[in-house]
Amino acid sequence: MNSIFENTATAFALKTDAELERAYFLFKMISIEPLVKIGTAMTNFAIKAHLPVEGLIRATVFDHFCGGVNEKDCMPVVDKLYSKGVSSVLDYSVEGKDSEDPLDDALEMVLKVLDFVKEKEAIPFAVFKPTGYGRTSLFKKVNAGKKLTEDETAEWGRVVARYDKTCKKAFDLDVALLIDGEESWIQDAADALAEEMMMKYNKKKIVVFNTLQLYRWDRLDYLKKLEQKASKEGFKIGMKLVRGAYMEKENERAIEKGYPTPICGSKQATDENFDTVVAYMMNHLASMAIYMGTHNELSCLKLMELMTQNTIAPNHENIWFGQLYGMSDHISFNLAERGYNVSKYLPFGPVRDVMPYLIRRAEENTSVAGQTSRELTLIKQERKRRKI
Repeated sequence: MNSIFENTATAFALKTDAELERAYFLFKMISIEPLVKIGTAMTNFAIKAHLPVEGLIRATVFDHFCGGVNEKDCMPVVDKLYSKGVSSVLDYSVEGKDSEDPLDDALEMVLKVLDFVKEKEAIPFAVFKPTGYGRTSLFKKVNAGKKLTEDETAEWGRVVARYDKTCKKAFDLDVALLIDGEESWIQDAADALAEEMMMKYNKKKIVVFNTLQLYRWDRLDYLKKLEQKASKEGFKIGMKLVRGAYMEKENERAIEKGYPTPICGSKQATDENFDTVVAYMMNHLASMAIYMGTHNELSCLKLMELMTQNTIAPNHENIWFGQLYGMSDHISFNLAERGYNVSKYLPFGPVRDVMPYLIRRAEENTSVAGQTSRELTLIKQERKRRKI
């Protein structure tokens, strides 16, 4: 079964020779860690200094990892992906703003995307990030259980209202909604809001999905407690399962603040935690839905094997595989060809505002052992097959 991910003709069927060469160049650059650090620093400086670099960024890294600058800009990419059975999740990747207007702008954008999703079979989910709906410092204060000022209480009320307006619209349109994960020091506050929305809108069907970052060793216990609560309160659970995106930051903060790290002690422990949670959710599939966001081939194979063992159809509505646009096409397109539910996270937004997302992508690729080398190996195989 492992050989299915070796099929580069299927994996890169949508890429022109020029696009394949651009991918080769980008992953070659990303594989050199010092170059990523220098490039990140230079890009940040150029953006802050308002140097005219957007055209260069747009033609290279942006167009490889992003769908466009707005939702309409993404439509050709969405249609192209769907021609091979791969759906899209439009992700407005502007995050971490510190004033109200951008937060309201993010809300309006997600509401607009929900209308797109309803009309477009190729876009089965909408998504938002908690820090797109509220200031990080406010989430942090709520998470720590600190008393809010009168103004902060009113501000938190607006965060809750943004959540509710989005989830209600998703419910009314019968569209699934993913809520992304955050750092541990604000995740409890985000979890509480997501649970509140699940209790309200997941009574009959799974509309709202929260995120479990499974490099955290406490997430299985959290899920089990949530399952007990859901069983008692009569609601269903949707979860996006990922390994996690803030490992270095989490470990550094734990050392600095003098508390035990929330991160598993090793990659193997993380992998085991991930697999255990997937198996647990598979045993509760009648009341849970899985969106497995991973670039790990073995995790995908294990879920496929569980589905086969339990005679679950590849296109079961409660099981989705997901990868980021511009990465792991060998997983996405080979799964889709076999009838599994697959989607690509398709980030979009103004080039300058999406740069923090793109920088994180580059940094993650240098820190995840084997990810970039695997991408490069497969691209080389396809170049050889095409005789480029």
